[in-house]
Amino acid sequence: MTDTNRQGSFQKSADVIVVGAGAAGMMAAARAASMGCSVLLLEKNQKVGRKIGITGKGRCNLTNNCDMREFMTHVVNNPRFLYSSLSRFAPADMIALMEENGVPVKTERGRRVFPVSDRSFDVIDGLLGLVKRSGARVLCGRNVDSISFDPDRNLFTARTGSEQFSAPAMIVTTGGLSYPSTGSTGDGLRWASHLGLDVTDCRPSLVPFTCRELWCRELMGLSLKNISIRIRREEDHSSEPLFSEFGEMLFTHFGVSGPVILSASSFIQQYLRKKHLAYEQAGLVLSIDLKPALDKETLDKRLIRDLETYHNSEMRHALEDLLPKRLISIVLKEADVRPNKVAHDLTREERQRLVDVLKDLPLHITGCGGYNEAIITMGGVSVKEIDPSTMMVKTIPGLFMAGEMLDVDAVTGGYNLQIAFTTGRAAGEGAARFLKG
Repeated sequence: MTDTNRQGSFQKSADVIVVGAGAAGMMAAARAASMGCSVLLLEKNQKVGRKIGITGKGRCNLTNNCDMREFMTHVVNNPRFLYSSLSRFAPADMIALMEENGVPVKTERGRRVFPVSDRSFDVIDGLLGLVKRSGARVLCGRNVDSISFDPDRNLFTARTGSEQFSAPAMIVTTGGLSYPSTGSTGDGLRWASHLGLDVTDCRPSLVPFTCRELWCRELMGLSLKNISIRIRREEDHSSEPLFSEFGEMLFTHFGVSGPVILSASSFIQQYLRKKHLAYEQAGLVLSIDLKPALDKETLDKRLIRDLETYHNSEMRHALEDLLPKRLISIVLKEADVRPNKVAHDLTREERQRLVDVLKDLPLHITGCGGYNEAIITMGGVSVKEIDPSTMMVKTIPGLFMAGEMLDVDAVTGGYNLQIAFTTGRAAGEGAARFLKG
């Protein structure tokens, strides 16, 4: 069965209608159809899986090759909601499914799983092939603007500008608000709200931070590997950090980004949401440990050796074995050491200040990127509204929701796509079982 963009005279009713042909939608359609249901999969774009196409910088980090217990530690909001569905369709199952559908995969650093080809479109093709072989019909260019339920006929209806499609079961998988250019414009969240469902506060997540320090611009494009960061509120000097992690980061013209920063943003957004705080109220300080493998005493000894080696050099050159060249002037300025000072003239107090800055280079967080930069949406349809086993809305039998539109999210590393695949599959299975009674 081929997908079509034509609005012809075909059957506009089915057992199950799925709205949104992303990761969750394609899994839902394929699962319901494989269990004997007639399925219509409606997509507003001219092609399926547009957001999948840009994930992992076009490579598609489709899951994480870890067990269920490890997976749960990376889910930031509502991990317990996933126990039932993830126990039935785990990362190992997704890997096997891709292989079975002609998409060989590989596991890279951090157990991140990518297609061997490094092409996200191969993942899309594999999923679309799965949908077509299941017997589901894919209709692109169908921008659904509303959904409704007729209790007298027990039918759900999805309406576009000129068409309407009806079914006794409907699965909504329209995504969140992140990357709206791909079609994720919050349609399903609005419909859920109109239906009286609780939609939690939504925020962009897995996003870069903006920082007060203007020197970030001078370092734009500089990547730091093997560093650690801590984030705390400026007023809480003695308390545990809100977030701490080892990894890689990148300076931008407005602040910082990179894997460890994106993960940090997820936890910080969660914290701010719970505390009902804006960034300007929170007073967040990001501390970069440039040498996390060395304690202060060991780092001081290392610094002494470098100063002895370059004893006749100016400080801006004496630190070249220790730091990237572009970063040296910033570190010296933060430590209040003149860059043209000769190494052998450095005082003990100045050296100690250098060690302090190397272990704690501070940045003041003023905000984060918006939905155009966000990898995912934090927030969505409250999990209290959804049966965690079937993804059916508890108060509206026959209506199912899955994927990013749910208030479940995780850090980077393939976890969020796996959540979409897992909840989508559960919804498809739930819809089929619902119709069978």
